[in-house]
Amino acid sequence: MSPDATDAVPLSGPRFQTEPALLYRQMRREHGAVTPVLLDGDVPAWLVLGYRELHQVTGDPVLFSRDSDLWNQWENIPDDWPLLPMIGRKQPSILYTVGERHRERAAMISNALEAVDAHVLRGHAERFADELVDRLCARGAADLVGDYAMLLPVRVLARLYGFPDDQGPALVTALNDMIDGRERAIAGQTHLATSMARLLADRKAAPADDVASRMLADDSGFSEEEVAQDLMVMMAAGHQPTADWIGNSLRLMLTDDRFAASLFGGRNSVAEAMNEVLWEDTPTQNVAGRWALRDTRLGGRHIRAGDLVLLGLQGANSDPQVRTDGSALTGGNNAHFSFGHGEHRCPFPAQEVAEVIARTGIEVVLDRLPDIDLAVPAGSLTRRPSPWLRGLTELPVRFTPTTALGGTSA
Repeated sequence: MSPDATDAVPLSGPRFQTEPALLYRQMRREHGAVTPVLLDGDVPAWLVLGYRELHQVTGDPVLFSRDSDLWNQWENIPDDWPLLPMIGRKQPSILYTVGERHRERAAMISNALEAVDAHVLRGHAERFADELVDRLCARGAADLVGDYAMLLPVRVLARLYGFPDDQGPALVTALNDMIDGRERAIAGQTHLATSMARLLADRKAAPADDVASRMLADDSGFSEEEVAQDLMVMMAAGHQPTADWIGNSLRLMLTDDRFAASLFGGRNSVAEAMNEVLWEDTPTQNVAGRWALRDTRLGGRHIRAGDLVLLGLQGANSDPQVRTDGSALTGGNNAHFSFGHGEHRCPFPAQEVAEVIARTGIEVVLDRLPDIDLAVPAGSLTRRPSPWLRGLTELPVRFTPTTALGGTSA
């Protein structure tokens, strides 16, 4: 059977916003661990929902390659296909590099991020978080997604990478447009690429203590274009999932009795809620992708050479074979797929940066707005229309107005 079978499931629609967990269960029940799906324009692919099968795909980078040139559908892909920023051809970034060259690039990125001082990172995150809370704390009501979570990670990352602070808002817009995969996706990618090229030109002329300068100084022989592509990947992968991690964690604390203590200074509960989100409501739901090097079998399906295989991270996290009781807390178990697995998993230093930004962002909100409460019925909260990332469109809250701390405007 090929992924263009008549029973293929469109990888779009309101159910990805309203009830993805139920949708993944239905897909698994009707199609098994590997489901035929259709992308925009009825482009066929496979979505891997099984934990064991996803482990198999991510653990075999030769058979399931990141080389998008292998795709057997390129002749059917128009130049204005909105998913091109997510599933690109001939993109010289770490996402599409394989073998030894990929390992060298991963080392370059890890080294540049490892040099970030943890105290400096937390200091940036606290400062930007406090400045954002200062803007809203006197109002007694706010949208913690649009007014806060969507603005925080990119501000911190932009500072770490070397961008001037005033470029943060435009970078937020460009990243969101690119990741959502709608009509402004390619324009968002263009703005991000232009910004990266300008940053690297500035840092080549005047190196500084930032991630971009360290990557340019790496002696592995990567071109400026390759460094720019990798910084774009790092910015996209670091901002939106981290913003959604903040939003999804705050939603869980505000709506789930298991985390009521989080709202009253329970720091362990913050970490526990953040880990629970990575299992139950992970920001990165599905990832594109891998391409089969040759014909093979996966989850009882016949996968043809060149077929696109999508990584169903949330589907695998909720696989009943590994989570027999989905209501039980995981107790700190981090065997989820939320950061990927195998050669192409998110580098550990990048995970640490994301966790510091997210946890700091959550703790600042709870410290500054101690009686925070959801301002709308929990069932009315909606998600962005993306099959790739799962985040709230807004998180309206109310609280007792408080005084701003003051300081520089964000």
